[in-house]
Amino acid sequence: MDALPTLTILLVGITVVVGGILALRLHAFLALVLGGLAVASLTPESAVVRYALERDGTRVETSDGETFRFRGLSVAPGDGLIVLVGFSGKPALLLRGAEVVNQDTESGTIVARVRTDDEFKHEVRPGALVFTAETFAKARSYAKKSPIARLAAGFGSTAGKIGILIAMASIIGKCLLDSGAADRVVRSSISLFGEGAAPVAFIVAGFALGVPVFFDTVFYLMIPLGKAMRMRTGRNYLLYVLTIVAGATMAHSLVPPTPGPLFVAEELGVDVGMMILAGSVVGFFTASYGLLHATLVNRWFELPLRPSAELSLEQLEAIAQTDESELPPLWLSLLPILLPVFLIGGNAALNLSGVTVPRPIAMLADKNIALILAALVAMGMLAWKKRSTREEMHAVVATSLASGGVIILITAAGGAFGGVLKETGVASLIQDLPKSSPAVVCTLAFLITTAVRTAQGSATVAMITAVGILAGLAESGSLGFHPVYLALAIGCGSKPIAWMNDSGFWVITKMSGMTEAEGLKYVTPMTGVMGLVGLLVVVIGVTLFPMA
Repeated sequence: MDALPTLTILLVGITVVVGGILALRLHAFLALVLGGLAVASLTPESAVVRYALERDGTRVETSDGETFRFRGLSVAPGDGLIVLVGFSGKPALLLRGAEVVNQDTESGTIVARVRTDDEFKHEVRPGALVFTAETFAKARSYAKKSPIARLAAGFGSTAGKIGILIAMASIIGKCLLDSGAADRVVRSSISLFGEGAAPVAFIVAGFALGVPVFFDTVFYLMIPLGKAMRMRTGRNYLLYVLTIVAGATMAHSLVPPTPGPLFVAEELGVDVGMMILAGSVVGFFTASYGLLHATLVNRWFELPLRPSAELSLEQLEAIAQTDESELPPLWLSLLPILLPVFLIGGNAALNLSGVTVPRPIAMLADKNIALILAALVAMGMLAWKKRSTREEMHAVVATSLASGGVIILITAAGGAFGGVLKETGVASLIQDLPKSSPAVVCTLAFLITTAVRTAQGSATVAMITAVGILAGLAESGSLGFHPVYLALAIGCGSKPIAWMNDSGFWVITKMSGMTEAEGLKYVTPMTGVMGLVGLLVVVIGVTLFPMA
């Protein structure tokens, strides 16, 4: 049987994931694993070999027919090489033999000569793949592994990259909530800006808390304070709800260590510090639009304060009257949030400016170390403020790791799914786009992510799926611009369109007391346009400052 086209395999994989979540109501982890297994099983061996060679080989830069030049391989004069020059009518590779004749140590350029005694006489042209015989043997060995083995390899690789980060972020988030530090951040923001500027405070606090804490949890935390503000002022409840959403939702998709942007950055080879800085810049513009949108909508419409199943009006009164002396000081409350941002982001900024960072400081700026330090600070704050025993601290950590473990499983399964998608050669379907316009590539990334988000509801799953399709472009080095723009476009594309298949949509409506119709009327348009505003900022940035 002839091999299925790459596009068909891609559509089968996406259908299994989206259909599994929507039609069969499967957990996202299971849907991603099944989708990855389907893709890995349908991908022909020759495609897997080519993917492995493209990953580990390099490209011919210039050629005069007999000799050719390239860089990026560790070889010496006399070493044998293999060049991929094309394909036969069947799914088989056409290979030519070659040997190294010279090497320029200053520029790293290697000159090689094609052999005349090999079976195929096809000419070696610029762009052809070059690799060693050892690389070829490893690629063939990898391609012969079972589909589940290749899927498991991708799962383990992704978990190794993001597992510690997500686990530490979960601990930080739980400690911020239990210690009252998150409550302190929100109240201090309101005190700083004043009750009249409470919407700005909600956006700032929501964005700050959305970095280490998942969106659903941030909304659970902040909506009682929004309701309390409504009871205090007697108006503007819709404004408070929408600004809470506007702040937290963009951090959820743009700023690590939240799982979505963290995973996308890792897959595209973007430094986490760079992603934090760039995501914060784009988040500033999108959140600013969110504030404007919420303010205008609040002028035209009114959302009544209704009791919800989770919080009675009496409980709201109790929350509003909580003594601030029971909360940690602001500087300590912010420390677990700002410490990793300062270490990771500061290191990235220094590297961009060309400053050599001393090794001890660079070690502290390692993303895993920075998050571990922040988690220790958060745990210490909780133990001090609540006078927690060892057993109580153990329970807090266990609860947070249980929650974070689910996110790690989903994200690692998404990494496995994206890995086998790349093995199909999906990047070749859009390989000509970088040559036309960076704006086109970023817009395509946005649209792909939006399509998946709209279909199955989860912003994180949408980002995971989209980066699996697009990561090959960054790996090939043919983007022509810094891959952080691609990561940001994917993050912005995960915002449209929030509706009834999105768990966050139900959290917002049920906790705020909105009806489904009100959610579609107020929340869905705002988050959708916020994503478009983010895309506009990304397109302007990649056009004016591509940072190639």
